[in-house]
Amino acid sequence: MSELAGAPWLSGRSWPPASAGTRYVIRADGLTKRYGRTIALSGVDLAAREGVVLGLLGDDGAGKTTAVRILGGLLRPDAGQATIAGYDVLRQPDRVRAVVGVVGRGAAVDEQVTGLQNLLVAGRRRELSRGDARRRARELVDRFGLDDVAGRRVEEYSVLQRRKLDLAVRLMGRPRVLLLDEPTAGLDP
Repeated sequence: MSELAGAPWLSGRSWPPASAGTRYVIRADGLTKRYGRTIALSGVDLAAREGVVLGLLGDDGAGKTTAVRILGGLLRPDAGQATIAGYDVLRQPDRVRAVVGVVGRGAAVDEQVTGLQNLLVAGRRRELSRGDARRRARELVDRFGLDDVAGRRVEEYSVLQRRKLDLAVRLMGRPRVLLLDEPTAGLDP
């Protein structure tokens, strides 16, 4: 099977040859996760080089969210191994969480404060200086078109504005890997 312009390798396909210099920012081998008798993941293999957009498609209950949570260092697999940006998700979960941004199905922002305050708090959590956090927050407010609502409490935001803010919050620290779990949930086409 030929490689398609850096395309990720998915379960059921042969791994690309281990050529010198081939580095994957995401790599998983045999990821398995069970919840009681339910098998959420059964031996998932995948790999993606830096700069590649990898989409996991499947029915509800297929294990996509479980895979994202494992790759984001938020959940331990029962079997298999995975690395993100060279860090082992089992042995180095703190390192993984430092280089990855995980955007879940629902916005994980504080609705009682403003969008700008959410961004500034996220910047400080990522250990940005106050000045750097302010500059990055302004950049993201502009990029996501949140200028008119950045000073309002998030509880007043529309669903689309909350999703944009949640994504902006995850991008505050310039994560090397961004994992999006159903990023369009609740949005109009």
